[in-house]
Amino acid sequence: MMGEFQRFALGSVCISLILFCIPLAAQTPVMADSAPGAAASQPSPAPRLLANSNTKLGTGDLIEVSVFGVPDLASKARVSSTGDVYLPLIDYVHVADLTTDEAQNLIQKRLEDGGFVRNPHVTIFVTESTSQAITMAGEVSHPGTYASLGDRRLYDLISMAGGLTERAGRNVVIIHRDDPAHKVEVQLSRNLAEDTKGNVEVEPGDTIIVSRAGIVYVVGDVGHPSGFVVEDDTLTVLKALALAGGSTKTSALNKTQILRQTPNGIQQIPIPLNKVLHAKSPDVALAKGDVLFVPGSSAKAAAYRTADAAMTLTTGLALIAVRP
Repeated sequence: MMGEFQRFALGSVCISLILFCIPLAAQTPVMADSAPGAAASQPSPAPRLLANSNTKLGTGDLIEVSVFGVPDLASKARVSSTGDVYLPLIDYVHVADLTTDEAQNLIQKRLEDGGFVRNPHVTIFVTESTSQAITMAGEVSHPGTYASLGDRRLYDLISMAGGLTERAGRNVVIIHRDDPAHKVEVQLSRNLAEDTKGNVEVEPGDTIIVSRAGIVYVVGDVGHPSGFVVEDDTLTVLKALALAGGSTKTSALNKTQILRQTPNGIQQIPIPLNKVLHAKSPDVALAKGDVLFVPGSSAKAAAYRTADAAMTLTTGLALIAVRP
């Protein structure tokens, strides 16, 4: 009785093994050097959607190449300075300036023409796209290069670069690598979340430069010494003084100066502020980079004896955006 049970159990195990092996054999890839009739033709794999499908390849890119059903042919390679990658069985393949789709077709053809794999299905995934990176420069928190895989827009790149700095202007220049003569200029809204008109598409290889806004400083014996971020040259002495909290009782109004950086050094422009306040002298427009210096009385003047000393007062001041 026990012998019959053992024979039944052994038979059941054999049948299970046979049933288990059948589907595995159907998935085995057909290599050209296999014996004729050893396996059926390779089934079509399920489509795979790649985030960087049809990306153009270039030197320095790191790619992963896989052949469906043939794990031994999977490889990771970096495109050399000559535009080639080395792959098992088919040696060097020139892929620079090809899209991933074109490179996949080329590798499939080389595998099939060489008799290595029947009906191969090759997939390329770009791990690092140095050739197609987008360069962020200017007034962003983290200037540098950023991957351009998938669709990219200007606001995406600004966000990836850590956002705009407090000195950032509203003008952005986009330079296309393939057409540097035709630059694209974008005027950013002050609230990017509400106005997406400037959220233009960015191409692989582009360079994005965020401009620096003009800054006017008001220092010395004023209510709140500050730096004011301005987009144009519409800030005047009176407006800047008002933004800085006005003068104090000890301000030496008629010793007020505009300190302006020039190629020859600091230019000191005297301003009769007392007359300007009483409309007896015209208001004066300030240029980007100017420092409006309002010294104090003689007791405090020792701290501001020179223009250089006044210029150092701008360091560390809070910057305030001036909205038109």
